[in-house]
Amino acid sequence: MQLRHAREQDLPRIVEIYNQAVAQRGATADLEPISLESRRQWLQDHAPDTLPVWVADEQGRVIGWCSLSAYRPGRLALRHTAEISYYVDQEHRRKGVARRLIEHAIQQCPTLDIQHLMTFLLDINTPSIRILEEFGFARWGHLPNVAEIDGQICGHLIYGRAVTR
Repeated sequence: MQLRHAREQDLPRIVEIYNQAVAQRGATADLEPISLESRRQWLQDHAPDTLPVWVADEQGRVIGWCSLSAYRPGRLALRHTAEISYYVDQEHRRKGVARRLIEHAIQQCPTLDIQHLMTFLLDINTPSIRILEEFGFARWGHLPNVAEIDGQICGHLIYGRAVTR
């Protein structure tokens, strides 16, 4: 598996993998699939030298991806904090892909001038909670009972960690 910056031609797989998470329920608060067109600008806004999107490529096929996004864009006091997101193709879960992507993102933060990483996840997403805690992320906040997915009420967690320079 090779980790590399996402390219325009990777976008269909990025969207497909994300939509798997939408259908699975519990890994994202989106309840409807996203469109390829809705993500074109998103990818363009993620410049490799500031807020990249990386893909895990296995033999020419994208099997997972990770992005760093601005937290509260435009608020300069928060410019050294980024939100990390990651998704893995359902056929490749539990094989270390998410771990490799998270580890890579953490390692790249100093060169991107990022000092803190945060993520927002549903409190029913126990696999992600476990992985994040393995990488030193801690629970920074909890918004109880703010999400409803197919009649199930759950909360929204904020996990974060400092990234050493």
